[in-house]
Amino acid sequence: QVQLVESGGGLVQAGGSLRLSCGGSPQTFRDYAITWFRQAPEKEREFVAAISRDGSVNDYSDSVTGRFTISRDNARNTVYLRMDMTKPEDTAVYYCAARRTPGLLVQLAAVHHWGRGTQVTVSS
Repeated sequence: QVQLVESGGGLVQAGGSLRLSCGGSPQTFRDYAITWFRQAPEKEREFVAAISRDGSVNDYSDSVTGRFTISRDNARNTVYLRMDMTKPEDTAVYYCAARRTPGLLVQLAAVHHWGRGTQVTVSS
């Protein structure tokens, strides 16, 4: 069973950048599709970005396309979310999620494993 730990959250000014990391274990991390979701206060958890287990395919929500970049380094058991041109509406707790699948993980209901989340706050 994979365990996920997010890091890299914090406070950033609007327009600034941040890089989140999702570290996974055990060594079979490379078998898992990884996805970032986020949840703002009093809102439902929503899809942000997804990457396939080999890193060859990815997908983004419309709200972050062109601003966020998802990538992975399977040698380090880590998935990254680079956040550029941040906006106050990006403020949320960001969660890393996983499913052992060759495709993409984009649906909340399909998630098998969750991290505990990392807070991102974008000030205006």
